[in-house]
Amino acid sequence: MRHPWKQAFAATLLALAIAGCSTVQVTRPTEVPDSAPEPVATGHWQFDAGDRPPAERDGYRPPRKLAVLLPLTGSLATAAGPVRDGLLAGYYGEQRRRPDLEFYDTQGTGYGAVAAYQRAVAEGADQVLGPLGRDEVDAVFQQATVTVPVLALNRAGAPPVNSASYALAPEDEGRAAADFLASRGAKRVLVLSSGDDNARRSIDALSARLQELGGGVAQLLAVVGDTPPDLIGPMQAAVQAEGGVDAVFIALRGPQARLAAAQISAAGLAGRPRVATSQLLSGTGKPEEDAALDGIAFPSDAWTVSRVPGLPAARGVADALPTARGPAARLFAFGYDSWLLSAYLGHLATGADASVSSASGVLRMSPDGHVLRTPAWSTFSGGHVVPLAGAGR
Repeated sequence: MRHPWKQAFAATLLALAIAGCSTVQVTRPTEVPDSAPEPVATGHWQFDAGDRPPAERDGYRPPRKLAVLLPLTGSLATAAGPVRDGLLAGYYGEQRRRPDLEFYDTQGTGYGAVAAYQRAVAEGADQVLGPLGRDEVDAVFQQATVTVPVLALNRAGAPPVNSASYALAPEDEGRAAADFLASRGAKRVLVLSSGDDNARRSIDALSARLQELGGGVAQLLAVVGDTPPDLIGPMQAAVQAEGGVDAVFIALRGPQARLAAAQISAAGLAGRPRVATSQLLSGTGKPEEDAALDGIAFPSDAWTVSRVPGLPAARGVADALPTARGPAARLFAFGYDSWLLSAYLGHLATGADASVSSASGVLRMSPDGHVLRTPAWSTFSGGHVVPLAGAGR
């Protein structure tokens, strides 16, 4: 009997061909490149890639055999589908040498993830991508040794030697928001928070980064439930306090933010920079209502709002592939990123200033193995999401 996830693969490949992914040209030098310097061993990484062809000038050096550990069955399979399809879009869109690609089902459990990892290594994988679930990542990271390089697709503590983790983490958005505001001279920030885990993590990172930059959180106001409290008085008091307020950070979902936006304006803060987390998109989609969010900047993936080399337009892929539509588009872009990270892992891990432009922004590797994302920026205009002009990536 054919496995359902194998049937999904066949449908994915057909849809990607229809969307044009198989004909996308990846940007590369026009002349035959010289070999890039060989990756060297570091304190965190030990690459055993002697039988791989040398890296190309831009650092592209995929493994010989890439094992992808995903929960293709079980409770996490729905989330794994867009990640898988985004990875396949990048893989089949690449015109240079590609690794042999083998998928292993982790079944959404720590035990299944460890078993999949061990089987992949036994079958000759020289690099592993995944697993996806936090418990799965934790189980793989707790093994005695990680014998081949691993790029996990979630965060679960510090990656062990020879491992890295990539996640669409709220912490990255908080730090990026602090840098975004500081670049505009705004270091005293009023914060509106829903109080959920995503908001807390992004705010903690924002606060820490602002302190590093010589600023800080002027005041934090809680917005709980669908009807925000009267925020005008507290916001005006923060403006008049010593140090004042340079900007507003909004860690709220769309419906809460729409209601809070009117009070921000009434408090006299509409002319100051307003930055939100990507949660702002949750509960949006009706331009006549979302016009209240016009002018608020928020981190987004580059692919859904502009063109990305190596991927066809998001609208065209979404028309052909359900896993690239709506909220799933963000995971599709994440899957595409995971392919890029696999192909450039040595380059990013051993190059102090190395980066790669991806579907979700610009990716770099920290010395401890965390992939850091500088997101693209978007805003609302007339209730529609558009790229934020001049924000950069």
